[in-house]
Amino acid sequence: MRVPGLIFSSEKMIAAIKADQTPVQVVNVATLPGIVRYSLAMPDIHWGYGLPIGGVCATDIEKGGVVTPGGVGSDINCGVRLIRTNLKISDVQNKMEELVSALFFTVPSGLGSKGDIRVIGKDEERVLLEGSEWAVKQGYGVQEDLEATEEGGCLDFANPEMVSQRALERGGKQLGTLGSGNHFLEIQELATIYDEKIAKGFGLFPGQLTVMIHSGSRGLGYQVCEDYVKVMLDAARRYNISLSDKQLCCAPVESKEGKAYLGAMACAANYAWANRQCLMHLTRKVFERVFGMSFKDLGMELVYDVAHNIGKFETHKIDGKETRLFIHRKGATRAFPEGHPVLPEKLKPYGQPAIVPGDMGRASYLLVGTEQGYAETFGTVCHGAGRVMSRTQAIKRGAGRSIDQELKKKGIIVKSAGRETLAEEMPEAYKDIDEVVDVLYQAGIAKKIARMKPLGVIKG
Repeated sequence: MRVPGLIFSSEKMIAAIKADQTPVQVVNVATLPGIVRYSLAMPDIHWGYGLPIGGVCATDIEKGGVVTPGGVGSDINCGVRLIRTNLKISDVQNKMEELVSALFFTVPSGLGSKGDIRVIGKDEERVLLEGSEWAVKQGYGVQEDLEATEEGGCLDFANPEMVSQRALERGGKQLGTLGSGNHFLEIQELATIYDEKIAKGFGLFPGQLTVMIHSGSRGLGYQVCEDYVKVMLDAARRYNISLSDKQLCCAPVESKEGKAYLGAMACAANYAWANRQCLMHLTRKVFERVFGMSFKDLGMELVYDVAHNIGKFETHKIDGKETRLFIHRKGATRAFPEGHPVLPEKLKPYGQPAIVPGDMGRASYLLVGTEQGYAETFGTVCHGAGRVMSRTQAIKRGAGRSIDQELKKKGIIVKSAGRETLAEEMPEAYKDIDEVVDVLYQAGIAKKIARMKPLGVIKG
């Protein structure tokens, strides 16, 4: 190990974390060339490919720091956006069934789902280069959406020439689609506010209707990861990098292979931002039809969009010196504190919103980062509750049960493209989001701003 491993957890949760080989993954990450400070893991940590999900790894570029596809993940820029509205729960109680059904039939979901927004050739290249901006130019949003998106919805080092034809084929038909697995579109009630000043600054109030969208780069991102794992296995041998785990195959950030992967990874990230922008457009259109008002009159403004699986170039202080790092965040969310220079002026007084969804039966949180978190975790918090059951285990546990009916008894309407998805995503398959977020709060690396509970959920 070149650095220590640091896992954020409570005493209650640590037993489950130690029940499998996840801490070994934290150890393995600590052996990567150029890693600085710690191999980090958030409280939602669970087993992943290479890095554990909930893992954070920063490497010093000038000292031979590496990039590993296993540190970004297969669903590149899987992420979440939170949308506010002017609506109160009383405004939607008689329309909830209609609203959820309309969203389910309008927003394509499920494994391999395809949408009406098709891009080929130069059009797809522009998506990969421009991200969310491309979608806004097509009329799928407004300029203010870009200002409320991490990185403005675009990484500027994207290089479409580094994306395979197979990846392009998979991405051409999937813009504006939700996908499957843990991806969702959720109607929520803002149940609790913890910081009134910051919540007000974000346009939030108790009893408010909010919408959360969770999706990523679809087949294009998965193909990019698959393509470059093979490249990195060869590169690691070429650069004489000793791997404690082949799933951490890597290359120096500044190498030919490193730059190629980063160019392709940024394309997939930009595709994911464009995808979520298109999904928000479809959601706004449904609300306009159901309520007979424009999305602007409904106050459907983007609070923020965060990335969960991504690699970034950032400058942080290491041993008292400002150092250019490459940050891998896999199943982890950037959460910069108030006043940080990369934040838009509108957010600087409050800090960056960090959206942390839970399972479809409990709650989700809105957080902001702190100065302490910036110093200790490179400005990072968890990305969700974290699984405690594999999907196979959850399907076995759900055999013979009607998960949708169980949730309906709790006042939650759920629609899914696949029956097994509901079993895979049942609430008990996940850690308790309240406990996970409390670890961040008690450790001082995040502030709790608001807690939202689900009312209607669309699952793939």
